[in-house]
Amino acid sequence: MRKLVAEFIGTGWLVLGGCGSAVLAAAYPDLGIGFLGVALAFGLTVVTMAYAIGHISGCHLNPAVTVGLWTGGRFPTGDVIPYIAAQVLGGIAGVLYIIASGQAGFDLANGFASNGYGAHSPGHYSLLSAFVTEVVMSFMFLFVILGATHKLASPQMAGLAIGLALTLIHLISIPVTNTSVNPARSTGPALFVGDWATSQLWMFWVAPLIGAAIAGVVYRWLCPDNEYRSVS
Repeated sequence: MRKLVAEFIGTGWLVLGGCGSAVLAAAYPDLGIGFLGVALAFGLTVVTMAYAIGHISGCHLNPAVTVGLWTGGRFPTGDVIPYIAAQVLGGIAGVLYIIASGQAGFDLANGFASNGYGAHSPGHYSLLSAFVTEVVMSFMFLFVILGATHKLASPQMAGLAIGLALTLIHLISIPVTNTSVNPARSTGPALFVGDWATSQLWMFWVAPLIGAAIAGVVYRWLCPDNEYRSVS
């Protein structure tokens, strides 16, 4: 239960910090933080939670991470569904909506940091471009996570490496999909927006899970089982 509560809080922080920066600060008059600021915000949420709850739950904060660690032999099967449930609940906790809706003129039609493709992609990228982007970015995210948390890597630097990887991923892919690589992060805003956001949500589950699962298999092949730090 402590692990699940940690995942709930951590995922809520990721959505509030990352999506909150996009909704509240990205285009704020004169002082907007832009794409770079949003990318850094997502990375910082992971860095801060890695050191806050990494020793409690492993700091997944993301169903794709849980699945990738599972296919990589780093996570027990029985914990996969409970972790994903806690992450999704954390992603839809609603704190960001309560804050954002207090501004005069607030309108969910502006997207609420939802992920999308086609007409709802920031750069109007196609479904194929968005799908490939999410698969590749999720693959690379898990690849970095698996490497940074390997028993031969420096444990003190793992959180920083993973946070920087997420920052880089956002710098690449915000124009394409508004960057998901995390089904829980996508689900929260989409449920508040509804309409197109929920109809496109499937892609932001399928693509990250595929990319993460492949990364787990590939890294497990690169580093045999007996070289992993056990988490089960």
